[in-house]
Amino acid sequence: MIPHSRPTLDESDLFSVSEVIRSGRIVQGEVVEKFEKKAAKFIGVDGAVATNTGTSALHLALLAIGIKKGDYVAIPSFVCTALLNAVRYVGAHPTLVDIDPETYNIDIRDLKKRVKKSTKAIILPHLFGLPADIDEIMSLGIPVIEDCAQAIGAIYKGGKTGSFGRLSCFSFYATKVLSTGEGGMVVSDSKILLKKIRDFRDYDNKKSYSVRYNYKMTDIQAAMGIAQLKKLHSFLLKRVNIAKRYSSALQEFCNVPSIRYKDRKHIFFRFPIQIQGNVSKALDFFSERGVTCARPVFKPIHKYLQINGFPNTDTIWNNTISIPIYPSLTDKEICKILDVLKLYLKKEGLS
Repeated sequence: MIPHSRPTLDESDLFSVSEVIRSGRIVQGEVVEKFEKKAAKFIGVDGAVATNTGTSALHLALLAIGIKKGDYVAIPSFVCTALLNAVRYVGAHPTLVDIDPETYNIDIRDLKKRVKKSTKAIILPHLFGLPADIDEIMSLGIPVIEDCAQAIGAIYKGGKTGSFGRLSCFSFYATKVLSTGEGGMVVSDSKILLKKIRDFRDYDNKKSYSVRYNYKMTDIQAAMGIAQLKKLHSFLLKRVNIAKRYSSALQEFCNVPSIRYKDRKHIFFRFPIQIQGNVSKALDFFSERGVTCARPVFKPIHKYLQINGFPNTDTIWNNTISIPIYPSLTDKEICKILDVLKLYLKKEGLS
């Protein structure tokens, strides 16, 4: 069975982690600081704060810019519930926004219709590794938190995603582009905001009391992150090359993501394709033949909240699947994935 996602690990990851274990210093320490500095340099920002998860990073980012109870935060509906959770952690309300059906990112036209004076921030995901329309969204004058959970290394107009927003958040979960098992990070050019986040991240040994959190990354995770960061260029190259193979083989059968953009670089964290027929039945078809596909977003947020008014999100959710794409896929596995997909797509085209 070919899994939908899996981490890309080798001896360098094992060596880095074992070195930390042998040192006996396994909690947050010098290795975390080293990872933060290397990540900030890679992204092109002044500083970074590592956290235990990407959701923690989002939570701390909202706290740092002063989002409070009763405020509204704009987020797309077509995204995982981590964003909704972070908004509700601080007592704020979500302003849900529809997506562009071509890019799967926030639809700027719909965003402009839905934001209001009480909208105090926008969390902007670069979904599936494709940078969103950063300049146009930032021109609204509302603080932007980039969600780069799926887009580390993606490029927008010459700059890396994560280098544009007031704050930017990353996830290093097991199936993300760069993995530390669990883990996240907030990056920024603002020393004031980063100082606030460092204070929020750790509750112990403080001169005065306020509500703080236990959101620390361990040196074990950071060691793995440093090893993965060294390989990130090769990871991204493999993802793009696989995407090119998929696009070339499948474009005559279905709607596939664009490979080339004039002003941005897609890293293909996911490779979504739009199909005919029932998505659940399609997923069963692939699974029975040894290929695990999935919905690219398990369930849109507006469906959890039982509200309507997101037609593009509904259409994409009802017609789109995500096929395996990650650096450790072998040529044999890629061929099998394409064979099963073509079998299904031809069947649906003739039915």
